[in-house]
Amino acid sequence: MTNVRCRPGYGAAVGLLDGLNAEQRRAAEMVTGPVCILAGAGSGKTTTITHRLAQQVASGAFDATELMAVTFTDKAGGELRRRLASLGAGRVRAGTFHAAALRQLRHFAPERVGDILPAKAFLLRQIGNSLPGAYRFRPAADLASEVEWAKNRRITPERYLGELGERTPPIPADLMARVYRDYERRKEAAGLVDFEDLLERAIVLFEDDDDVAAVFRRQYRAFTVDEYQDVNLLQQTLLDLWLGGRDELCVVGDDYQSIYAFTGAGPEHLLAMPSRFPHALVVRLEDNYRSTPEVLALANRLVPHLGGIEKVLSATRSSGPEPVVRPFASPAEEGAALVGALRGLQCPLEEAAILCRTNARLTDYEELLHGAGIPFQGASLLGRDAARRVLARLARVGGSPAHEAVRAAALAAGWLEELPDTLGERELVRQTDLARLVELSASFDGDAASFVADLRRRFDPGGDGARGVHLLTLHRAKGLEFEAVFLPRVEARELPSRQARTPRQVAEERRLLYVGLTRAKTVLQVTWSGAPSPFLRELGTPLRRTGRSSPGPTWTPLGERLREWRSRRARRDGVPPYIVFHDRVLHEIAEARPSTMGELGQIAGVGPAKLERYGDDVLAAVAGEAE
Repeated sequence: MTNVRCRPGYGAAVGLLDGLNAEQRRAAEMVTGPVCILAGAGSGKTTTITHRLAQQVASGAFDATELMAVTFTDKAGGELRRRLASLGAGRVRAGTFHAAALRQLRHFAPERVGDILPAKAFLLRQIGNSLPGAYRFRPAADLASEVEWAKNRRITPERYLGELGERTPPIPADLMARVYRDYERRKEAAGLVDFEDLLERAIVLFEDDDDVAAVFRRQYRAFTVDEYQDVNLLQQTLLDLWLGGRDELCVVGDDYQSIYAFTGAGPEHLLAMPSRFPHALVVRLEDNYRSTPEVLALANRLVPHLGGIEKVLSATRSSGPEPVVRPFASPAEEGAALVGALRGLQCPLEEAAILCRTNARLTDYEELLHGAGIPFQGASLLGRDAARRVLARLARVGGSPAHEAVRAAALAAGWLEELPDTLGERELVRQTDLARLVELSASFDGDAASFVADLRRRFDPGGDGARGVHLLTLHRAKGLEFEAVFLPRVEARELPSRQARTPRQVAEERRLLYVGLTRAKTVLQVTWSGAPSPFLRELGTPLRRTGRSSPGPTWTPLGERLREWRSRRARRDGVPPYIVFHDRVLHEIAEARPSTMGELGQIAGVGPAKLERYGDDVLAAVAGEAE
């Protein structure tokens, strides 16, 4: 079938396309056939798919009740429904894969539903308590993630060990296989189903009953899938059965933001879309509405290393300050600089975020911000499992010396003084939290009760707990945006994580950094105080050893001329010199010696706005040096 913008008899609802850029409009106009929207960060993907869905209805290509839009979270589904209602397409069905599967099972085969298990953690905690030695303390969430990974890849307990490949489970593989078998057995005995079961049972329903499949396909004729880079095998299998060989599919996603391999998701389905449907319209959304040209220039340096389908974001916003990318001699100096930067922000603290690889690392910044009197939100050492267990035990021994009591409580909670390299992500966080509590107690002169009071004072977020700087992991930051973003401790064994051992795992860690960089609207700071992350070299960052002073690059005669010009221009414009050009950009201009606007525009940090504003002067300075 050949796609057309509007089939004969369908009219274009022109008003729905107002305000869209050329590529967004191209996608929205294609109301039939397969469409693959490769949407870069901040490029308006939700705007594009909601206008396309509304255009499908308004043009007469489909009735609203024939369309289904699939999201990955209830929050995203609610936002999609809200926008569709505002565009006159409120009857389009929008929600998660799991909600759709549950609705279909209840309609066609209610006997297959059973009672839904809201979370795997309680059942897996019971199973985990029977594990030998310290393994019984492993977070149930780590066990749940491993079960979900297997089920999302349609791997049964019987096949689990044979399908692991290079994957390292959170506990020894034979124990994890036992946990998985026991989980499935107990769940079935209790008449429960989990969210993956809903998808699996819907798959079996459509595979076994042709009449049910036919009825469903007559009802739903076209599908839109958001965040398609995060689809797993289980979801893709169900989507294929919904389609039933048809090609009325629109997908939107960004393989550069595929960061959920631990759930069994991956970008392969998005990347394969153009070859699966050779006649598909492929649209690249590369106009970014979120970040300044300077932020995007830094993020775009990672693009050649990300693989997949190249998308180079272009800014639509005006220029801002150059990102700060620099090392510090110690974590204390790095923290002090971060506090200083936060205090100097021109935006409310609620519009700033500190992003780290793990929750355990965020604990450093809870304490730092509390000590500086800066309110924060989003992280909580005292709210996590390790601290809850230790504090509960300390409440019973309040008069004992703090260090002895905390050490005993940590050991009772499964603290490992020597950490193996095989720990899962959440167990590593838990172990780090336990070690942090022991470390804090070692320098505390008082009893356990006083130590608990001191902890609550030091780690209280301040204010009402709902305002202040956001403390988030890079995973949790996906889909969000902030005026100012700080990425501290971008170091080896942190990013990439020490658990990243294979090329695929390292590639996902690189994508995590890309996600972090592209959350920033205006202010972006990337810092480190230990061994620098190898990704920093890919950003084109000159690395130096920490703890050793460095005068930085020497100013060449051309560089000095450019610096003098910058000072004059900054005084004339009434702005700080870095607003004109950062030192790094001037050094790169002096090294490249551009002779045309095109050559100057290729230098990172020289966006379209700065090219127009300063280009003639810069080229004149370079030409004067050449003479």
